Amino acid sequence: MQQKKPIILYSAVLAALLLLAGFLLGKDFVPFFRWYMAILILGMGFYPLASLLFKGFRDQGWMFSKILGLTVGGYAVWVLVCGGLLKFTNRRTLVVTVICFGVCWALFMTKEKKRIPSVSLILLEEVIFLAVFLLWTYFITFRPDVTGTEKPMDYGFMAAMMRSTTLPAKDIWYGLADINYYYGGQYYAVYLTRLTYLKPEVSYNLMRAMIAAFAYILPFSIVFQMVYSRLESHRFRRYLAGIGGLAAGAAVSLAGNMHYVLYKLFGKVFKLSGYETYWFTDSTRYIGHNPATDDACIHEFPSYSYVLGDLHAHMINIIFVLTCVGLLYAWIREVRYKELDRIKKKKLRDERQRRRPEKYRKESVAVRVFRFLLHEIWEPRLLMAAFFIGIFKWTNYWDAAIYFTVALFCIVFAAFYRYQEDVLRGLGSVIVHVAVVMILATIAALPFSVTFTPMVSSVAFSKYHTAPYQLAVLWGLPFAVFVFFVCLVLYKYHVVYENETAEDKPNRFLGFFRMIPQSDRFALILGICAFGLVMVPEIVYVKDIYENGFARSNTMFKLTYQAYILFALMMAYALTVILAEARAKATRIFCIVLCALFAMTLGYFGYSVRAWFGKKLTKENQIGLNCLEFLEQKYPEDAAAIRWMDENIKGQPLILEANGNSYSDNCRVSAYTGLPTVLGWYVHEWLWRGNPTDLNQKDADIAAIYTTEYAENAKVLVDEYHIQYIFVGSCERATYPELNHDTLHSLGQVIYQDGDTYIIEVND
Repeated sequence: MQQKKPIILYSAVLAALLLLAGFLLGKDFVPFFRWYMAILILGMGFYPLASLLFKGFRDQGWMFSKILGLTVGGYAVWVLVCGGLLKFTNRRTLVVTVICFGVCWALFMTKEKKRIPSVSLILLEEVIFLAVFLLWTYFITFRPDVTGTEKPMDYGFMAAMMRSTTLPAKDIWYGLADINYYYGGQYYAVYLTRLTYLKPEVSYNLMRAMIAAFAYILPFSIVFQMVYSRLESHRFRRYLAGIGGLAAGAAVSLAGNMHYVLYKLFGKVFKLSGYETYWFTDSTRYIGHNPATDDACIHEFPSYSYVLGDLHAHMINIIFVLTCVGLLYAWIREVRYKELDRIKKKKLRDERQRRRPEKYRKESVAVRVFRFLLHEIWEPRLLMAAFFIGIFKWTNYWDAAIYFTVALFCIVFAAFYRYQEDVLRGLGSVIVHVAVVMILATIAALPFSVTFTPMVSSVAFSKYHTAPYQLAVLWGLPFAVFVFFVCLVLYKYHVVYENETAEDKPNRFLGFFRMIPQSDRFALILGICAFGLVMVPEIVYVKDIYENGFARSNTMFKLTYQAYILFALMMAYALTVILAEARAKATRIFCIVLCALFAMTLGYFGYSVRAWFGKKLTKENQIGLNCLEFLEQKYPEDAAAIRWMDENIKGQPLILEANGNSYSDNCRVSAYTGLPTVLGWYVHEWLWRGNPTDLNQKDADIAAIYTTEYAENAKVLVDEYHIQYIFVGSCERATYPELNHDTLHSLGQVIYQDGDTYIIEVND
């Protein structure tokens, strides 16, 4: 009866949340509900696989099943489309996904007895997920537009893929070639858009809200299980695991950094200069900005990303990297049981051989090597993590290297645990696992890699370095928690080691990896990797086009973004465990101080939401989920023409519009329709293509078409670029004051005109 009460309660809360969603979202409730149900059904379809990979978790990986369904189902569609075996349409996407469901249930729903998951925990997670999903969706309805920063590019990628039946789609800003960027994140948004039969102008914002929801619930699931396993004998371990999980979700998806605490909350108290008028973006622009230097850097974190709303690679990939982390933790957990099983089988084999030696022949070296390889290769959780690392090359290229390194640390720690008595076998284990991860990751990324030209030129030693006090401001809190946690783990290990009898004592160094709890081992791995990611930009950086004044910017951005996530997971786990086990008064006090500082960073969430979405989140200020609702306000002369092109032109024919610098209003037609133009945002294409000479030529040719007096010259260029439609609107008139309307009209027929804005269909 006690188990039924929370199940009934959580079910009632789920129903209440859906009713609340209907009230808060109004007309947007239907797309919200369709999106939520699509994710729920994906989870059900891939739950058998999740229950195998996360069988040690109390919920058997329920929340991870949704990401597995999204990832594997979407990957299957992508591979078939890239291979030319499938057209990328709504119906075919749905059919392939249903087939994947059937295969998953047929392969992984075996007859072996399975542990029954905690239904109450599954429902609790569902409540948290839906609540956070609804919260962010509601916020977004007050500022849904895709203007500013890189939102036009992100939406343009989605719109282009929705128009295309093949992949990769045409580059909206380099129409003669395909997208040369890691577009996997936007692809998964389009995959869900096709499954739900929604329009991209609505699904863009639903994807934003969904990522924020998963960025809360996936850390909850990971740290809940870590704490639950660690406090095995604690009478309140379920409640402590819940607290740790909630703290992890908040740390990853809601918290800011200590910059907000020092410069916003206590800026006047400490009389700190530079932020007299604090803006929520200031927490991400500190190094090289205050004080201003030639080393301007970016150090974003998830909460800022969700508020700002760029559906960019680093943000979308959060749900996939958290799943990879969950898989690696699930593997670390199973290493112990698999090793015990190996030892048991070896003892049984040795015993049988001792009793009846005439029945056994000494195994050859080849047989022993084969058994070893089979034992090491068949690690389902590590293999699935390798698959995710492979697709990171397609979803966010930097994360492939980052999480290969995290996997490497897990592999080394596992080898130290397994093969303390046999260094050669331990080294062999590391080599085999690393090779398997690299090979599988390479194969998984192959459909993307064969068409992608890397944008990295080289790696160089850093000429600039962050001031120590700035590192302390940004990373002092998680680093203090990490050092505190390491000291306590080492102290406890020392006590346990000293209490071992002399004949049972292992090597002091190797014994550490076997005698400390597996959750502590994994938390140490997270902390070590996070610290390394923070330190790498202080030593080396990846060279790109941003050398003058922004050399380390991209490197620091990509590496420290993941460091923030790993530190957040470690910090939530460490603080929960320390508080649960602390006996010394000084330990408890110091831990409480760290918890208080962490709680202050959570204030960033409320502050940034008010700053961006508005202080009065009431019905009269609500706009809705449509991210193109702003067109009439921002482009009153051109909005109707842009909508006409979006609705009436099919496929991806090449159009011509005014190009311009990155982050400008130019190229708004291609961005908001998905129709490719000759050249778009200059700096972005320079980064992606690395050929400024070619870009300069295209820029000159576009200007010539719009301004030349010679129709023959314009016709030659139009034919050379295979342009089918020419757009003339406010940006074109502003960019080319000498615009020649007569020449443009001679190239084709006007098929749309509204005031001074018109569209020409070019003659064949």
